[in-house]
Amino acid sequence: MGAPPAAGSLTGQYWPPTVTNGVVRQHLPNLRNLLVNRTELLARDGCLTVIRQPVKPIKPAPGQPGSHSSFVPAVAEVFVAVLDDGRILGFNGHVDLGTGIRTSLAQIVAEELDVEAAQVAMELGHTDATPNQGPTIASATLQISAIPLRCAAAQARHALIELASRRFDIPAERLTCDGGCVFGETVDGTTCRATFAELVRGERIALALNLETPVKDPATYRVVGTSSRRVDLPAKASGELTFVHDVRVPGMLHGRVVRPPYSGIDSGPFVGSSLLSVDESSVVHLPGVKAVVVIGDFIGVVAQREEQAIRAAREIRVAWKPLPAMPTMDDPAAAIAAAPATRRALLEEGDVASVFTCDDVVTLERTYAWPYQMHGSIGPSCAVADYRAERGERITIWSGTQNPVSLRYDLSQLISRDESEIDIVRMEASGCYGRNCADDVCGDALLLSRAVGAPVRVQLSRADEHLWEPKGTGQVVTVRGAATRDGELLAYDFASRYPSNDAPLLASLLTGVTPPTGGVFEMGDRTAVSPYESPNRRFVCDDMAPLVRASWLRGVSALPNSFAHDAFADEMAAATGVDPLQFKLRHLKDARAIELLEAVAARAGWTPRSHDTARWDAAPRHARGRGVSYARYVHSRFPGFGAAWSAWIVDVVVDRVTGEVTVERVTVGQDTGTMVNPDGVRHQLHGNVVQILSRSLKERVRFVDGKVSSREWGSYPILTFAELPVLDVVLMPRQGEPPMGAGESASVPGPAALANAIFDATGVRIFAPPFTPETVRAALASAGRLISAQSSPAAST
Repeated sequence: MGAPPAAGSLTGQYWPPTVTNGVVRQHLPNLRNLLVNRTELLARDGCLTVIRQPVKPIKPAPGQPGSHSSFVPAVAEVFVAVLDDGRILGFNGHVDLGTGIRTSLAQIVAEELDVEAAQVAMELGHTDATPNQGPTIASATLQISAIPLRCAAAQARHALIELASRRFDIPAERLTCDGGCVFGETVDGTTCRATFAELVRGERIALALNLETPVKDPATYRVVGTSSRRVDLPAKASGELTFVHDVRVPGMLHGRVVRPPYSGIDSGPFVGSSLLSVDESSVVHLPGVKAVVVIGDFIGVVAQREEQAIRAAREIRVAWKPLPAMPTMDDPAAAIAAAPATRRALLEEGDVASVFTCDDVVTLERTYAWPYQMHGSIGPSCAVADYRAERGERITIWSGTQNPVSLRYDLSQLISRDESEIDIVRMEASGCYGRNCADDVCGDALLLSRAVGAPVRVQLSRADEHLWEPKGTGQVVTVRGAATRDGELLAYDFASRYPSNDAPLLASLLTGVTPPTGGVFEMGDRTAVSPYESPNRRFVCDDMAPLVRASWLRGVSALPNSFAHDAFADEMAAATGVDPLQFKLRHLKDARAIELLEAVAARAGWTPRSHDTARWDAAPRHARGRGVSYARYVHSRFPGFGAAWSAWIVDVVVDRVTGEVTVERVTVGQDTGTMVNPDGVRHQLHGNVVQILSRSLKERVRFVDGKVSSREWGSYPILTFAELPVLDVVLMPRQGEPPMGAGESASVPGPAALANAIFDATGVRIFAPPFTPETVRAALASAGRLISAQSSPAAST
């Protein structure tokens, strides 16, 4: 078979996964041709496929962002293919953002075909190879888009058995599959065996996908539900071509962009019209410079080598018009609270207002604020574009996008070409968990490639990425609640203000293709309804235009909404003298939520918490506390649908002198339903915990004069390895239940658990992350519980 093709190879050969010492190496497709071209696949002999005829894309619902593409491919979409050369191929429109779904999806196909996961090669997100299943968002890959893949693999198994039945003249019910073969016994006891490859040899079978196909009983699973090694890790560890940053093609040039001075702003009349002049003579003499490209406010330079492009972008002389005064963002929460909004009712039950007029009830009203945050990808975004349309070749973009189909539409609008002419080859990127600049850099590369008629690679700088990536938006939530004095919740009144987060393609905005109008979307309703029930409750969203450039970040609006729900429940428990765990269990009606929370509490060794203020006043310098929280991530347009159930218990130490919060232990539990790869689920919980600790304790975008100013890691710190706590994971045994999305769920309860733990340690409530030392010190000082180093007791409780 030989070695996989080297980086830059343009051959069309596919290299199946290999197994060495139990380690699976699933080699990526080459750079230009597909792993297997759909047209060629469906036309070749010796192939069994399960297909679906393409349909017109679903338009986004009113008030929801999404692609407005109407493109319908001419070739059927393939979900599973079995070939006469021994290959078993699976195709899924979603991509692997580091969650390990390439491995899990291969396990699903392998289970239904009775083969090992290493025998299945998955192609993900490649627009000319995979089905259009929309963007990779909302933890929906296994929960939703894996269902047709499972059914397709089951169909293929039934078809292979039928082929063997005809070949051996044995009834199908007496045949079994295992290891890529079909086995059976004739009436005279003769054993018959044929490989999948032998059965499809000379055949050309295309089965229409049937979602009613009988699938295997989960009780018989051998592959699904067992921990499987990630197929993507060996190549990454050994430096094989995996990441889009490493793509190299013959004749490739390098580009860099020069962004406008209105960093992080994508709406307003000045966007796309602020450039006064570009002095091309300031750089054309530099070594290697090939072109300077200027369209509206888009400026790019192309050079022979990357360092030459970097120098040219740094030295080019550009003049911009004076910017108008920007609305202040010194206090993002105040800006969000003051911005115009349209109220949208979600759910109302009972008579909320009347409860607050009753005597002898405990009432609270609180406002919670969430900061703007970055995706904080370790590697700035990168793309390679090859525009050869004038020569009759397809336009190819190698990208780290999470939305290949949507990106194809956006790029077609940018350059006024038909979507059928554009191919997005999805490569690994440096991680996003939401939309960073991975799409934007594709637009940059495509404009530069079109200008010079050659492949162009664009790598953003750290400042480009930090300043211009669409931020996770800030949010303001107000809550009123009323309860009896013994802790029975009577009323709950909730309102969420969430600025919109569509973030049109940056190149389209800067060139004037897309007007910078800042549309209003209905996105604040994720997990807006509290899991803690009461007879009188009301939930509304205040929909707003964007204040700064924003897009999806892990947890979207569910994260701030759940922060408010669970921190408020904790405070209600304290106000009525009830242990917070018991308060939450009392008001949960979901049996799986109750079982999960009880399991996590048992693992953590939860003990009832005291609300004695004397305890806090006498606390030593290093005060210890515990916090508990629960959430189920409910995503998509209200009422939406739920992903996994998750719960946290956090143990912290708060330094009452410095304000530093040290997280010592996190006990995190999740009910994911059927776990395809339990190790993969466990790793997702680890990743969620690490990221949400960083976002809750450290991360916040800084603004100056209304513009983003956090341009490097010094102004946007993230959690370090030394700050990681002990992690204890509880996975609920739910094999046989529908699989739930695990990519985001465990992040959602985290911020409230931390806030509640800080309160338990100090008696101080903090209503807005990040819980930095400065924030905690200010809260302690306000409560009279900040102490000096000289007067602090040495011991801790």
